[in-house]
Amino acid sequence: MKRSFLLLFILIQMVVVSCSTDGDSDTDGTTGNNDTENPTSHLQSTGSSSNDLLSSETFNSIVVELVYVEGFEPTQTSIDNFVAFLESRTFKPNGITVAKRAIVSPGNAPYTNTEIRSIEDANRTKFNTENEIAVWAFFADGSSANNSGSSVVLGTAYRNTSFVIYEETIQDLSSSAFEPNRSVLETTVITHEFGHILGLTNLGAPLQSAHEDGEHEKHCDVESCLMYWVSETGSGIGNLVGQSQAPQLDAQCIADLQANGGK
Repeated sequence: MKRSFLLLFILIQMVVVSCSTDGDSDTDGTTGNNDTENPTSHLQSTGSSSNDLLSSETFNSIVVELVYVEGFEPTQTSIDNFVAFLESRTFKPNGITVAKRAIVSPGNAPYTNTEIRSIEDANRTKFNTENEIAVWAFFADGSSANNSGSSVVLGTAYRNTSFVIYEETIQDLSSSAFEPNRSVLETTVITHEFGHILGLTNLGAPLQSAHEDGEHEKHCDVESCLMYWVSETGSGIGNLVGQSQAPQLDAQCIADLQANGGK
């Protein structure tokens, strides 16, 4: 059932920041480039694989294991936009591949961060090889257990190559009158979350200028940027209703990625 226009208005104000970044790793904090050499290399903290994802120094390609609960598949437009985002910011001469498949509902909604990790652990099949780095993207059939009142979480980057999109919530809040286009909303949340995985802001890609939001750490302080944390006062990127594309990274965030091996 669709939620009220009031909730939608709150969502539009905070859409880019309706996320959480879980930076805790599942290991002792050591990192490794290759799962064959280090089977815990995909269990590190968010942002720690920034250079591996951005540059071709170790990995020449990316495979995105995109797993969704039946009935909660993202649009092809959103997937294409995500791949285009990766191509525009990473050096991967052997390309970017999306391996998409459906699974049955885990049946645990609303999902805690611990449950999301467990779903990945039970279903992930793609891991780093000698030349290819693997990414896990899960599209859930329920909401986040971290929702509170009118504040909703649309996605979470929770490991160095892992993120979840709360697809049920996105579908509930898009593509009807006075709501954003679903693909625009999906693209915004997907690319924002992956921006954190790429190390933004000050999360693995070192700052080249002072643009981290002092009140909302790990987010950019430029209001028009994809990585901006929009405050509850409503100042910020504006309304996605009627927009044909997601917000873009600003010049300072791009400079951070370029300095750490990206485009």
